[in-house]
Amino acid sequence: MKDGCQIVILDGHTANPGDLSWSEIEAIGSCVVHSRTADADIVSRARDADIVLTNKTVLSREVIASLPRLKCIGVLATGYNVVDVLAAKERGIPVCNVPEYSTPNVAQAVFALLLELTNHTGHHARTVREGRWTASEDFCYWDGELVELAGLTLGLVGYGRIGRAVAAAGRAFGMKVIAHRRSAASGAHGEDTTIVDLATLLRESDVVSLHCPLTPETRELINVATIGLMKPTAFLINTARGLLVNEADLADALNAGRIAGAGLDVLSVEPPSASNPLLTAKNCIITPHIAWATRNARRRLIEVTAANLRAFAAGRPQHVVNH
Repeated sequence: MKDGCQIVILDGHTANPGDLSWSEIEAIGSCVVHSRTADADIVSRARDADIVLTNKTVLSREVIASLPRLKCIGVLATGYNVVDVLAAKERGIPVCNVPEYSTPNVAQAVFALLLELTNHTGHHARTVREGRWTASEDFCYWDGELVELAGLTLGLVGYGRIGRAVAAAGRAFGMKVIAHRRSAASGAHGEDTTIVDLATLLRESDVVSLHCPLTPETRELINVATIGLMKPTAFLINTARGLLVNEADLADALNAGRIAGAGLDVLSVEPPSASNPLLTAKNCIITPHIAWATRNARRRLIEVTAANLRAFAAGRPQHVVNH
């Protein structure tokens, strides 16, 4: 496939800011890597491409129609909502994603956010650096309530690969795990996880962690009504998609103390507007969409992407999301 195959990576910087190699992909064809691509430049940069790789650069129906040589689209991510998959299917163009590469990292990030909410580690470390412990009359001090995870109920909205990894970590902390998934009836699921309906999960959980895809049904799943079902002592964690949450409703709930806190790695618009109400909401910890971004995970992302392209070249495309 190498002879004459043109590969264009539209936004390679986030997956590989320079600490990894593109060599596996470069071995497949002539490869041009752009750090970032503005919408206005997509067609001019990809017009001669046989294969286009994108992370967050949007490939709309109009863009796909303007790329006559395009034969395959690779998404440098698990989610593929940036590609008009139906338009690609109509052209016979497979869209291949990369499942699973970040599963342990996202589970780790869930508990990084949760532990910050419950132990306030960053806050206390800052006060120690500022000299407060040195000046303390006692051998220790703490601000706010320190919350023990053992015995709490962890509710997972979505119980796929990442949800199950988070469940395993929760059980290691001594938490009871319940989950909601669209495709399964309520009841015991094995591994000490009970499947329940969404309302039950929201009412019973001390921690609600979102792991479902963004669909018309799940858009703004967390809103004033569903937050109203949650315990006032509950925490919300979102490492999935920002649009699962009505951000104004969540900010209002946090500021009013209707839930105890939120840990978010994703927002509805990224990067966010300075006016996003969650940026100043009480007890809200936000990280800049980094749950997926360890070096090991990004290496796996590139390796699987290269394997996807080799499979396509061999006539056996894999991880196709638009069959």
